[in-house]
Amino acid sequence: MYLIVLEQTLFRMSKFSEVAIVNKKEIANKVFVIEFKREFDFNPGQIIGITMSPDDKPRLYSICSGNNDKHISILFNVKEDGKLTPPLAAANIGDKIWITKVHGKFVFNNELAWWIATGTGIAPFHSMFKSGQNPLKLIQGGRLKSDMYFSDEFKAMNDYVRCASQDTGDGLFEGRLTKYLNELEDIPTNINYYLCGSTNMVMDVRNLLITRGVGFDKVITEIYF
Repeated sequence: MYLIVLEQTLFRMSKFSEVAIVNKKEIANKVFVIEFKREFDFNPGQIIGITMSPDDKPRLYSICSGNNDKHISILFNVKEDGKLTPPLAAANIGDKIWITKVHGKFVFNNELAWWIATGTGIAPFHSMFKSGQNPLKLIQGGRLKSDMYFSDEFKAMNDYVRCASQDTGDGLFEGRLTKYLNELEDIPTNINYYLCGSTNMVMDVRNLLITRGVGFDKVITEIYF
């Protein structure tokens, strides 16, 4: 897959830069945002490699902050068997991490589009939104209301839908986002669709959209592993 190949390329080719963590916040159970000073430009939707040691292979994360923010924000959830996320979650303000240069082509060009995300796949869309970009619709999915990261900010959008597969109330659509999409009478076929999340979600939604008449070239994807 694209991210696996890119991750291997970054490990072979990247020159790391050392940065210090300036802020860390647990925004949900075992879901964190860390920040470090922004000393480079990037396009919203791009990714960066992070490691706790320059001798280790970096893992890729979408930048979560706006492109004019003074800090770079990274959203991640802790994987108990992971090599990076447990020590990253335990890191303190002032601790050093190593980063690569920014990469990636998951970039929104202000065209007519829907954004669709689950879990930490919301990160690139938060960056886009914080950078002043807006889609026609944002559909955010998760098991629980607490999985809707940054929802208080996204509520400012004209068309924002939250789909919870195991929660109810508070304006939530009860069911997976694929259920929401299946129940729509009309899905536009003349716009682009940006998908970011787990492999299963991206594959399921892409297939659903194509079945409903959306062209393959109109579905732009980023997969989280």
